Parts: sequence; C-alpha cells; structure tokens
Amino acid sequence: MHHLSNDDPGRDHPPHHPRRKPGLLANLRSSFLTGLVVIAPVGLTVWLIWTVVGWVDSFVLPFVPDAYQPETYFKRYFGEDTTINVRGVGVVFFLVFTVVIGWIAKGVIGRSLIDWAEGLVDRMPIVRSIYNGVKQIAETVFAQTETNFDKACLIQYPRPGLWAIAFVSTSAKGEIDRQVPHTERIMSVFLPTTPNPTSGFLLFVPEVDLIYLDMSVEDAAKLVISAGLVYPADRTSDTPPTPGGIPLAVEAERQRDKLDA
Repeated sequence: MHHLSNDDPGRDHPPHHPRRKPGLLANLRSSFLTGLVVIAPVGLTVWLIWTVVGWVDSFVLPFVPDAYQPETYFKRYFGEDTTINVRGVGVVFFLVFTVVIGWIAKGVIGRSLIDWAEGLVDRMPIVRSIYNGVKQIAETVFAQTETNFDKACLIQYPRPGLWAIAFVSTSAKGEIDRQVPHTERIMSVFLPTTPNPTSGFLLFVPEVDLIYLDMSVEDAAKLVISAGLVYPADRTSDTPPTPGGIPLAVEAERQRDKLDA
C-alpha cells in the first residue's frame, strides 16, 4: 500500500490564500472604537461631576440669602441686565456648612443635641429604621478611622500549631463584647484568604492570643496575595516588640508553653 508523505507530489495541498489587508471601513471602525474607549470614560466622568454639581447647586442655592447670591454681585458690578449661572457655588456653600456642622458636633453641646435628637428618632418606628440604616452606611463610608485595619498579626488557625496572617480592625463592642466569655480584651480580626484577600473570615479573638507583626498592613497583604512568595524586608534587626512590650519571640514561646500545658 502506498502512503503519501508530506512531500509526496500526489498529495493535495490546500490552496494558499494571501491575507487581505483591512479596508478603509475596517480601519475607520477600529479607530472609532479606540477613540471611544479613550473618550467615553473621560466624558462620562466630566458629565457625572457636572451633573452632581448642578444638582447640589439647585438644592442649596435656594437656601442662600439673595445678598450672597453670585448673580447679585455680578449685577452690582456689571449692571442689572447681567445674567450668569456660576455652577459650583452651591457646592462651596455646602462644604462650608458641613464643616461648620461637624465642628459644632464635636463639642459638648453638639453631642448633647445629637444624643437628644437620636433618642427622639428611636421612638419613631419607621423613621428609626431609615435613620439607623443611613447612619451605618455613612459611618462605613466616611469614618476612615473605623474602616482602616490597625495592625497585621499572627493567629493560630485553623488549629493550634498552625499560624495565619490576619488584620486587626477594632476591639469588639456592644453585644459581642458582652456575650463572649473573656477576661482579656476581645479584638475583631479579619482573616483573609489566599490569593484573593477580599474574602475571608471575621474572628473575635482575645488579644492575648494575637502576635502583632512589625510589618505594615500593606506588606502583610502582599505576603497573603503572593501565597508566601513575597516577603517584606525586616524593618529592624532587633526583635520587634508587640504593643504590650513583649518581644515576638517571647510571645511565641509563651504560646507554645500554653499549648504544651
């Protein structure tokens, strides 16, 4: 039986079709899509900012006295027939007003008024639910001191003898602090997963069981994301102490002695 080889002249070869160059319409379409990718984000951002600023102006300016309206100044210096729409003035008034309210709220009288108003709202069934929900969202978004992780630490997870990197957020508060049986302070700890640190576990751990790390939260996050491949440089050649003044090596030895006992 005769087998045709690759070089056999009797074997049929597919005809070779040279690749056609894209035409004028294809080039125009490609250029249009590329320009759209560049322009669309910028245009949408500018439009969104312009719309939000206009919305704030339309809401705030009616509460501003006529003597402080920008059109009043323009008419005073350029004539009564001058009409101009200065967009953004309402945003400035809103920022100044918010800063003043925040300054008052930090004082003793402001806190007393807020406590009295919140007590009044708590007695209103529907308003109470809306207010508490909006307040929690505002505190989560704007209270930076409460949303940032404080320190990176080591905890024994998922069993004693195995160590995992976690991030300390705050000390436990409210019902969690009351219901958990403890003699030491309870800390809220976020244990991230690898290599995706956006998911993980919320753990409430006694502070005595935490070993604080000297590395920054960013360096600890890199270590978690890289699955242990990217180690940060040591910040000091000495043994870094924990916030309680106990060196990490001594703290680790104390944890091992606790397990052996």
